[in-house]
Amino acid sequence: MVTEGLVVVEREGGSEKGHCHLSLTAADDATRQDHDDMARLGKPQQFKGFITVSHSSYQAERWHGTLLTFAIALISTVVNTYAAGQLPSLEGLILILHVFGFFATMISLWVKGEKADAKSVFGEFTNEAGWPNLGLAVLVGQISPIFSFLGPDGATHIAEEIKDASKVVPLCMVATAIINGTLGFLILITYLFTMGDIESVLNPSSGFSFISAYTNALGSPGGAIALASVILVLEVCSAISVLATCSRQSFAFARDNALPFSKWFATVNPKSKIPVNAVLSTTTVTILLSLINIGSTEAFSAIASLAVGSLYLSYIICVGSFIFRRMQLAPLPPARFSLGRFGMPINIFAFLYMCFAIIFTFFPNQNPVTLQTMNWSILVWGAVIIFAIIQYIFHGRKVYEGPVAYIQKVQ
Repeated sequence: MVTEGLVVVEREGGSEKGHCHLSLTAADDATRQDHDDMARLGKPQQFKGFITVSHSSYQAERWHGTLLTFAIALISTVVNTYAAGQLPSLEGLILILHVFGFFATMISLWVKGEKADAKSVFGEFTNEAGWPNLGLAVLVGQISPIFSFLGPDGATHIAEEIKDASKVVPLCMVATAIINGTLGFLILITYLFTMGDIESVLNPSSGFSFISAYTNALGSPGGAIALASVILVLEVCSAISVLATCSRQSFAFARDNALPFSKWFATVNPKSKIPVNAVLSTTTVTILLSLINIGSTEAFSAIASLAVGSLYLSYIICVGSFIFRRMQLAPLPPARFSLGRFGMPINIFAFLYMCFAIIFTFFPNQNPVTLQTMNWSILVWGAVIIFAIIQYIFHGRKVYEGPVAYIQKVQ
């Protein structure tokens, strides 16, 4: 993906009020999800996990992670402001590290780890979360794979800076799902065969199950840290990418007059073509959210876990609107990437699944539920939705016109 700089906008007429409200709600949820992602990716608990594995006497403090978050957020900001032109090259290096790191991890685990038998891997099921039956445990547990597939939409946030975006962006989204879905399934099978004692993996001293799985397989804390460092580096790089997409999302939202002080947020640096104010505001939100962790880990987790529910709501609105449009037999703009006759069935299935799955994104991870294990994201999510509705009624409906009618690239 080659960036071309941001664009100026021209509008054609107004928008239907109902469509504006749905558009504003979807954009609000997607923007909130991006900020939540940035805060969570910037919270480098893996650093503390590495120290715990190496030095068992280490006492982790909440403010340790917060300070490390500051460092990662500042690194991401510097890259996105002063080295934004190098982001495509950086993304290429990240992809190479991703692929080689995958093979290094998988080969090391298969070579060094003791293998479980296929019967126990595929035939034994354990419900350690306290749910009354295995089916409910599986439904609640799907939030992890759901979260793993939230990333592909990031390409749409920078579509205005991509050459031939109508073709490249859909291909990137599909390729991301196919590549990472395949690699994820292979590494999952590898974990199940080589992770060793399941109790040590479910209750890791480091706080990360995969680090314990590496330690069990390799028999060496140093080797486990070496492999886990690949994931840590990729996560830091992800923070850089998330900041890029989040700032563009905030910029586009402000450009449509959907944020307070929209003019300031929508300002683009005339030289670099970077929405510097949007980048800095995203970094500020990340730092402020990370401060919550010092006072209450539960409160921070409630805010950070909004990502899945918020993005799924934005997906539901968008896909549902598309299905409604198709059922009305209304004309659609020409598409260079079309699913053809499979498009409608796929969209209906996706819509129904998301309506079902979003319920479980607000479930606590285990049962019985305590104040510490309760998933408070539903409370925060509801409060933010109410705030967004009030904002639209008293402000947004007067100034928000919805998505742009067409765009023209700045030469």
